[in-house]
Amino acid sequence: MEDTITAPSDNSPEDPESGRPNTPLTYRDAGVDIDAGDALVEAIKPLAASTRRPGANADLGGFGGLFDLKAAGFSDPILVAATDGVGTKLRVAIEAGKHDTVGIDLVAMCVNDLVVQGAEPLMFLDYYATGRLEVAVARDVVAGIAEGCRQAGCGLIGGETAEMPGMYSEGDYDLAGFSVGAVERDRVLERDRVAAGDIVIGLPSSGVHSNGYSLVRRVIERSGLAWDAAAPFDAGKTLAEALLAPTRIYVKSCLAALRTDGVHGFVHVTGGGLIENPPRVYGDDLTMRLDLSAWTPPPVFPWLAAQGGIEGREMLRTFNCGLGMLVVVAADTADAVETALTDAGEAPVRVGRIEPRAGDAVVFDGLEQTWLA
Repeated sequence: MEDTITAPSDNSPEDPESGRPNTPLTYRDAGVDIDAGDALVEAIKPLAASTRRPGANADLGGFGGLFDLKAAGFSDPILVAATDGVGTKLRVAIEAGKHDTVGIDLVAMCVNDLVVQGAEPLMFLDYYATGRLEVAVARDVVAGIAEGCRQAGCGLIGGETAEMPGMYSEGDYDLAGFSVGAVERDRVLERDRVAAGDIVIGLPSSGVHSNGYSLVRRVIERSGLAWDAAAPFDAGKTLAEALLAPTRIYVKSCLAALRTDGVHGFVHVTGGGLIENPPRVYGDDLTMRLDLSAWTPPPVFPWLAAQGGIEGREMLRTFNCGLGMLVVVAADTADAVETALTDAGEAPVRVGRIEPRAGDAVVFDGLEQTWLA
């Protein structure tokens, strides 16, 4: 690719002998500012340091991040890894100029997927790609990542910033996250733990979280509202502020529930909503029956359904509809698990049960009597 960088331009006269431009080019001329990258590293070092935990020193600047499993207290661990992004929710952040919460989303989408395996998230790395590095924007994003890591109790041990002119439009950027956790070998949550008679406890979401934003943006386009308009469903906030509410991180509450020894499975309700995610944690001979009248969703969901004319089952297979995490527990431990969740700051609600399968993998009661009708 170097030939494209050194090719003569209209304002760079050629040397008559060599035929090459008289004016030497730099990496900055090609659109990559190494000084800006160095400034960003210095700006985010305190953010990474704020996520220190046993096993992770959170120092930046090396070629790789180190983690000491022994120092973290594990004796016979299984490593669990997850990677994810934020999706087109980033489009809302970019267009609204609000970048300080999408980093929390990035962490949440990874670490919530770790804890459903019974794993404690230990370390996190991020990848930030843009056409032209704006240090202030990138620092806001990484500040959100650090906040997410603190909420999850994992160390931000490294990452990568890629400045790639020509790959992204002005002001655009993309994010990817990578997290690794560990669980003792005999504590891994397997699908065969879930059994008929188990109780399903729901943990509230903060809103749309980080899935379905392509549909959300179509609804907003149809509504004609600007990002700085008052949110029709959230008094005192702009539309962008309301829709950028970060994904909840359930790690600490779920780890507290695991210590009761009554948890048989977790469901992180992401893309696929309440239809496609539950069957990932139980066998083909079982079904989850959910009572749609058992919880009240955040107002954003009825508003989206009404504004976009979205049918009930489409809502259920696209969005979390108010439940960001489901906890499947043995019936005789449900009270203890609910107490542990409440003590950890959750507002748990019993929303269903596990039954022998006689039809669909997920069955809904009350569909015609709720806002989804």
